[in-house]
This record gives sequence, structure tokens and C-alpha cells, in this order.
Amino acid sequence: MSVAIEFRKVGFTAVGGQRLLEDISFAVEEGTTTVVLGRSGSGKTTLLRTVNRMVEPRSGDVLLRGQNVREPNRIALRRGMGYVIQENGLFPHMTALRNVGLVLEVMGAEPREQLMRSQDVLNAVGLEARTFGKRYPHQLSGGQRQRVGLARALAAEPSVLLMDEPFGALDPVTRAEMQDMLRELMARMRKTVLLVTHDLDEALHLGNRIVLLSQGKLVAHLGPREFLNSRNPEVEAFVRAFHRGEMSAAAEKGA
Repeated sequence: MSVAIEFRKVGFTAVGGQRLLEDISFAVEEGTTTVVLGRSGSGKTTLLRTVNRMVEPRSGDVLLRGQNVREPNRIALRRGMGYVIQENGLFPHMTALRNVGLVLEVMGAEPREQLMRSQDVLNAVGLEARTFGKRYPHQLSGGQRQRVGLARALAAEPSVLLMDEPFGALDPVTRAEMQDMLRELMARMRKTVLLVTHDLDEALHLGNRIVLLSQGKLVAHLGPREFLNSRNPEVEAFVRAFHRGEMSAAAEKGA
């Protein structure tokens, strides 16, 4: 399988001198989902943003299909990627359909093409375009707004999808529904996904590979089963934290 994204000794130091990323190296294979885990401040979002050059590494390189991301025009680079954030970033004065088609409009697509593609991707993320396309963001639930944000990211048919804690603001049931929808959608579309989260359950459910960062350093890059069985102390600590509720409930039951 070919490599879609590669990090080569990527480092980044903030203006105040804090080292946010240090010699990060790993590859993301084409058509797979890699989930980046870590505590707050571990460098997850900073690393994600080096791919679309919202953050410029101070050292090392980020390659997209073998080409350094510094080489193309920044705008052209970003148009080849979808970007989904937690708050979805929808324009409140635009309908769902218009929000989805905005990227296509900027790219100069014909109005009919914009309309048809926007309807297609809305339907693909589980929102019937005829029903939801005319609604404004305030007329949608949190999960529906997040679906519109995902549809917008997919509208221009990007090969790479960057997702920064996309479901973090949703309730557990809606979040599970969104995860199932994304998993099915990505299996069908075969996009390359780099997803940031602090939720191990989400990482295990969605990821083909799991990356763990700690204080800007790469701790692990493993498959889901390997991650759960790892004897790396920092991985074990993350897994134990995830299972705390189960262990407490079991202890209560046995008391």
C-alpha cells in the first residue's frame, strides 16, 4: 500500500520557546484512518495542522504522496484536503446546502455542478438534501451541523481528510452514531484520514493505526489490538484511564 502522508523528524517550537513537537516520524498509508491520541497539550492538533500548513514546522518535513507540502501553493494544497473541526465552522446566514457548496463555488464550479454535488454529499452523510438542505445551522441539531461540516469537507472530493476532534462536543449517543456513519463512509470512499482525539474508544473504533503523543514526542504507532496489549508504560496508563469506569463498576458489584 502506498504512503499518503509522511512525517519526517517534524519539530515545532512555539514563540515562547516551548517545544510542541520533537522529531515526529511516521507514515499514513493511502486509504486508511490514523488516529492521533494524547493528553491536552501533547501536540496533536499542532501536528495535524502541519499537513495543511496552518502550522509551519521549524524542522523536518511533511510529505503528501512524496511531495513536500511546502512546495505547492498553500491554497492549492488546502483545496486537495478536507478539514473538519469540532465546532464545524458553518456560516450561520447560509443554508446547509450553501455551506456545503461554498468550497465548490470558490473553486469556480458551475452552479448546477455545485448543487448536484452538494446534494450528493449531504445525502451521503445521512441528511436528506430535500429536507435539510434549506435549513440554516440554528435549525439543525449538533449532530446534524457536524454532518453538514463533514459534507462540506467532502464536497470537493479531497483525497485526504483532516479531522480535529470532530465529535468532541456531542453527547455520547450522537457521537457513537457519527462514528458509525464516518466508519461506514470512509470504508466506502477509501479516503485517507488523519483524526485527532483524546478518546481511546473513538480511536479503537475508527483507526487502522493509533498514534500516541506525549509532550510533543511520538510514544507509539500501533494497530488497535497492539495498542491495547502494549506494555509501554504511557500506553498502559492511557488504557487504564479509559477502563476506570468499568473497573469501578466491577468493584462495586463485587463488594
